[in-house]
Amino acid sequence: MANRTVRQGARYRAMIALGFLEQFASNELIASRFTQLGFSEVSVTGQGANRVVEALWTLPDADGEVPAQVIDLVEI
Repeated sequence: MANRTVRQGARYRAMIALGFLEQFASNELIASRFTQLGFSEVSVTGQGANRVVEALWTLPDADGEVPAQVIDLVEI
């Protein structure tokens, strides 16, 4: 897992690649996981193994490990 920094007030796009069983998770479940991490205004699109998540980080700047399923995380 790689470390990343998220900045307060920044919006992010994450490309997600899910494993065999993970790909059956609903977009709502994925959105709730991002919300639990501290993101707000979470939107998840796609189906199956490939999803795109867009969300806003409203908490103070933070450093943390990015799960292996997140193959790309960029500020938009």
